[in-house]
Amino acid sequence: MSVHLYAICWNEADMLPFFFRHYDPWVDRYVIFDNGSTDATMELLAAHPKVEIRAFPWIDPDSFIQSSGLLQCICWQESQGRADWVVITAIDEHLHHADMPSYLASCHRNGVTAIPALGFQMLSDHLPLAGTWLAETLRIGAPFADMNKLSIFDPDRIRKTGYSVGRHYAVPEGEVVYPAADEVVNLHYKYFGRNRLEARNRLLATGLREKDRACGYGRQYDWSRAELDLSWQYFASRSLDYRDTEVARAVSHPLRWWRSETRPGDCR
Repeated sequence: MSVHLYAICWNEADMLPFFFRHYDPWVDRYVIFDNGSTDATMELLAAHPKVEIRAFPWIDPDSFIQSSGLLQCICWQESQGRADWVVITAIDEHLHHADMPSYLASCHRNGVTAIPALGFQMLSDHLPLAGTWLAETLRIGAPFADMNKLSIFDPDRIRKTGYSVGRHYAVPEGEVVYPAADEVVNLHYKYFGRNRLEARNRLLATGLREKDRACGYGRQYDWSRAELDLSWQYFASRSLDYRDTEVARAVSHPLRWWRSETRPGDCR
């Protein structure tokens, strides 16, 4: 199986080692669009033999969010005829299966073309130690429908992704065949201590432009500490071990848009 991964990056030096540790065993090629990182991100990317670094293209000069969305809808097309699967994700999103290479091979044999993932907002009071494989050692998180995303698909059989803003749902076109059961999870590793989360939000807020703010995109980046604390408490009160599949699958994710004829809205 050949797998190409596409992601956008901005000052992610603290997360990139965890990202590569997670994806290296089953990703053959990374295309990373960097948005002007000023920390050690570029050095880490340049040192990785599978990474191709590109500048983030401002397709819509007035909106980072719209530019990101438009990029994610088309960047993968260069993998047509070159990869069995493409992955569209973020540096803090870890798509996980207990045996991802075998699972992808099985899906390919059985005609599956699009693999949505069940989202979890993962929680930790601090950034884990270097060398940690997060999916194995940091397993506590809350089921989070906003992270129910279509991030893995066959670039030769999916014609259009139909992503919404933020990739929170999709209306793919082409030969769309989902797995019979949902086995992949999307572990969102952003809530690493309140101070780090607050600092990260402040940085991301500086990247928003006029249209982003007019449309309310990224408004969580401007949260006060009190609002951030409420969000943290909300997820903490609903947290569980995502590997407890019977519990996690039973209580989580009523909004599995790919299992319903009703979509949450029109694709933008």
